Amino acid sequence: MNESRLTGTVRIIGAGLLGTSIGLALAKHNVDVVIEDSSPANQSLAIDYGAGRRPASNDTPSLIVVCVPPDVTANVILAELASFPEATVTDVASVKFEILQQLERSGENLTNYVGSHPMAGRERGGAIAGRADLFVGRPWVIAAHANSERTSISKVEALALELGAAPMATTPAEHDRAVALVSHVPQLVSSLLAARLVGAAPEDVALAGQGLRDTTRIAASDPKLWLQILDSNAQEVSDVLKAFALDLDQVIDALDHIDQSGSLAKLGRALEAGNRGVERIPGKHGSKATAYSQVIVMIADKPGELGRLFNEVGEIGVNIEELKLEHSPSSLIGLVELFVLPQAESQLVDELVARGWRLAG
Repeated sequence: MNESRLTGTVRIIGAGLLGTSIGLALAKHNVDVVIEDSSPANQSLAIDYGAGRRPASNDTPSLIVVCVPPDVTANVILAELASFPEATVTDVASVKFEILQQLERSGENLTNYVGSHPMAGRERGGAIAGRADLFVGRPWVIAAHANSERTSISKVEALALELGAAPMATTPAEHDRAVALVSHVPQLVSSLLAARLVGAAPEDVALAGQGLRDTTRIAASDPKLWLQILDSNAQEVSDVLKAFALDLDQVIDALDHIDQSGSLAKLGRALEAGNRGVERIPGKHGSKATAYSQVIVMIADKPGELGRLFNEVGEIGVNIEELKLEHSPSSLIGLVELFVLPQAESQLVDELVARGWRLAG
């Protein structure tokens, strides 16, 4: 086991995706993890997975991580602060400002509380979706308030680092403004696009390719959870959507008058702006997106082929920076897009061809 940056017991409240993933990751570092959930079944499943142990009457946690839905987060935080007044308490809710306001209205001492939010997740929820590597390379927002103790902030920073995440400091209000743009509006746009498929002809949907899958993946997320998130960050989300609606109106106008002078130029500017926006999204290592080389491998639709490909790429000694997989249920092959550093492309192509792999393009 590796030595941990954290000392003492870590108590996790909520055995969903995030709580279970935190527990699984900390267990790798020999951290004593207690995990509790209002659902005995969820708690038992997380414990069976190895995400922690059941609470004991003599537990004295050093750090408590609240991983419950946003509408009950503040109440749980207050209960934990009262039960364990010496412990640092953080939460991983997707909104920060409203929760802090609720806590401040209580009048309780909040010096041991530090809000936080890992920018990581999956469209699937629950303990069954937990992954120890969920936070690796992902930003972890630390939204301390004016009265947060420095020692408590340091504990939450240590938690993020322990999980392989990159701590980033913001205020609660700054956090909510940012996530409206990079998380909450993307969810709504994805859901609205996916909703267009409900009444579509089956033969039209059958033509779906990777582009539609990429843009609608998060539409499979839990609506009940997202209603709570949107309710808590409504104004910030609305502001972004209004600007988005203006852009959309301009595109619609150009399409409705496609033969008029300037319409194609207007569409071109919209597409080019998208190119510039994508370039600003942080890449794997938290910096401006890297120009990787793409190698597309065609694999047979049979058990073990994907694993064999990954094993052989490992034997070749080339690191996969990014990965995409495209496969239609009706197809006999799948396409695996491997993104590697440009200087590694030639070696990877030569070695894969020599090993009998078929490449596309």
